Amino acid sequence: MQIYPSSDIKAHSRRFTTLIAHEPALVRAAQALRYHVFAEEMGACLHTTEPGLDVDELDAYCDHLIVMDTRLNKVIGCTRLLSSDQASRLGHFYSESEFNLDGVLSLPGRFLEVGRTCVDSSYRGGAVIASLWSGLADYARTGRFDYLMGCASIPPGPSGFAVDAVYRQIETHQRGPQSLQVVPRHPVPAWKRCERDESGIPPLLQAYLRLGAWVCGEPCWDEDFNCMDVFILLDLERLQTRYEKHFIGSRDSDSHPATVA
Repeated sequence: MQIYPSSDIKAHSRRFTTLIAHEPALVRAAQALRYHVFAEEMGACLHTTEPGLDVDELDAYCDHLIVMDTRLNKVIGCTRLLSSDQASRLGHFYSESEFNLDGVLSLPGRFLEVGRTCVDSSYRGGAVIASLWSGLADYARTGRFDYLMGCASIPPGPSGFAVDAVYRQIETHQRGPQSLQVVPRHPVPAWKRCERDESGIPPLLQAYLRLGAWVCGEPCWDEDFNCMDVFILLDLERLQTRYEKHFIGSRDSDSHPATVA
């Protein structure tokens, strides 16, 4: 059966359409993609309520931004968005389950949290990620948000988590002010840490940094996903035009490897 989506926000490329999924079938397609990437590819332990779908309590409160292949009418990328108003109804942001965000959430303004980002393995190039960012930029601009935030995942290498080595690759100006440093609820255990960086900084985190985001504080260990998460915060006033043009301008390249979070 063909699904013809309707949306308040759309961004078009030659092949891809980015939109907010309102139809239940599209939301379920995004949840199925998330399950395939996170559980079947990455081996994450998902506490889902439905077999074959990545479903949790946040889904009902979030907007689901998806990228579709217009030729196949197929969901090939997705991320979910939780606004300050939606988080207030839910009672918390997802990031609060991993970090103490008291300093961050005391900032004046509206927050938009990004999470559960993934792309179909057949489409992991710059075009799909750029399409997601284009739709996200439209959403943030339309909603008059002040800050973008979320958890960016870094998988372990063969020897473990190279926390210190990874942080040496993050420039001082990319770490944010001291007043906004967050505290992880579950720090990476000492026995899981190693000295040699065998994974590098993943493409999604690289994209955040290129857009001017800060990495705020030490990482949290996510046992279910077997990864370490860093908290990122982007003051949307700091989002320079040159960053957006640089990233979105790569939509036709296929230079980025698989990107999930």
